[in-house]
Amino acid sequence: MKHVLCLLLLLSSVSEARAQEHPSTPMFDIKTAERFANLALACVHKEYPNHISHTLSSDADVAPPRKLTPAFYGCYDWHSSVHGHWLLVRLVRTFPDALFVEAARDALRQSLTAENLTQEAVYLRGAGRASFERPYGLAWLLQLTAELREWDDPQAKEMAANLRPLERVALERLNSWLPKLSNPVRIGEHDQTAFGLGLMLDYARGEGDQKFAELVVSKSKQFYLSDKNCPLEYEPSGEDFLSPCIGEADQMRRVLPSREFAAWLQTFMPQISTTGSAAWLQPVVSPDPSDPKLAHLDGLNLSRAWMLNGIASALPTNDKRLPSIRAAAEAHEQAGLAAVTGEHYEGGHWLGSFAVYLVTHRGIPPSLGR
Repeated sequence: MKHVLCLLLLLSSVSEARAQEHPSTPMFDIKTAERFANLALACVHKEYPNHISHTLSSDADVAPPRKLTPAFYGCYDWHSSVHGHWLLVRLVRTFPDALFVEAARDALRQSLTAENLTQEAVYLRGAGRASFERPYGLAWLLQLTAELREWDDPQAKEMAANLRPLERVALERLNSWLPKLSNPVRIGEHDQTAFGLGLMLDYARGEGDQKFAELVVSKSKQFYLSDKNCPLEYEPSGEDFLSPCIGEADQMRRVLPSREFAAWLQTFMPQISTTGSAAWLQPVVSPDPSDPKLAHLDGLNLSRAWMLNGIASALPTNDKRLPSIRAAAEAHEQAGLAAVTGEHYEGGHWLGSFAVYLVTHRGIPPSLGR
């Protein structure tokens, strides 16, 4: 009990200190959007430091990141670069008259050329790269494509067309991989199956790709429909930026009708409170935001917040768990946004994308968003 109290006191003091030093914006406005846009603009063409996941088949494969993947070489790693570009598209769509728009459009235009994306497709098809960025980076690539297609803008239409060769490779890889995947990956990092499936399903439905959507739904039910008593008390692991339990529930709310989902959730996560309190799920604190892995915990607060909002959006309006779920989402949102400072590149190169996904309610149907 003493350890729990100490942890809560630490959380309170750290959150208060961060809030005083970097106060979070109570509402998502153009000033906050500019701060998030600047995080992406500072990294999408910043080649080094670079954490590269690269298979070499010969000396010919030795090259700097900008040559290997000329569109997505910045932001420390390929997947962060992809969702950094997604962030810029999302914010330009949301705030088309903001001061950052011209710089964001220029950055997107520089990256998403037909030549660059053709080379990206060639790279993905290279020998030994069948599992490259699967599923996390590929799922984010589909989100970038979807965001561009939803945007009624001439530049967006051109960039979406340029992305088509890379999009095709991603879909080929995922359509080949998912039928062979016999069990889900239940971790709190990039390989988590539930999170990737969620982004894939949103893409498939938005694109009207019924075959891909049916595959994702089928695998989700195969993996998760019989699950019960998720061990939420085991979370988080020390380097999580996704919650295995909450991520699974957020995916199943996309798959099941509302009342079926409510019943499934009771079996899967019976520990959700009905008192209206957020105490059943407390935000976490990164012990060192300058450490690339330990900084993941700041992202966990953000992803938990948007997943809890997603879960709430799918439950019947009279569900007694809703006040507690929303209270926990709000607590995680406040803690997560307070940590998006850009002070350390280890978090700054990707946390902005998670913050924008949260505050723009991406992944939640507009009629169900708060």
